[in-house]
Amino acid sequence: MALSRFDARLAAVVQEANAIGTTSLRARMLPPAQANDVRKLLREYVQLRIDLFRSVPNPARLESAVRRSNALQEALWQHAMAAGAADPRSIQTGLFVQVLNEMIDQQEVRLAAARNHVPPVVFLMLDGVAMVTLAFSGYVGSLYRKQGPLPIAIIGLVTAVVIAIVGDLDVSQGGFITTNQLAIQDLERSLDQ
Repeated sequence: MALSRFDARLAAVVQEANAIGTTSLRARMLPPAQANDVRKLLREYVQLRIDLFRSVPNPARLESAVRRSNALQEALWQHAMAAGAADPRSIQTGLFVQVLNEMIDQQEVRLAAARNHVPPVVFLMLDGVAMVTLAFSGYVGSLYRKQGPLPIAIIGLVTAVVIAIVGDLDVSQGGFITTNQLAIQDLERSLDQ
């Protein structure tokens, strides 16, 4: 469960970076003044996305970043509407609107992936299985005292490590295993060119 959710978060980063990158490319087909404004807004949008997912999650900060993202999306949408009003038959504007819509949708995909966690009942179940395993190991160890406490300690340690890894995979922005942000960081560098 944790691994599939972790993979979904990685895929969401790549999909969002691709959507923003394509939006930036198609923005070049807009009239020059609009294209420059749109690319500037996209650079700010990318920086916001990087900052948001770089740090440990904070509900207040997340809400603020989502509001700012929505405001940037609205500003981009206003540019799309203005370009459409200026030339309603423009294929380039239609392509820009299409990919801008996809970029906006990708925000929700990425947020949903980041919010999707292993249910707490799974961790309770893992803890229960660990306790039962250790209890039986201790019981069997007491019957065969030749072995000593080392095998029981190893079983306890391995069980604790497995539960810790599952928990770490479940939190995409904190811990030792984090969601790789390289795709969107590469995009940031390409937008600055």
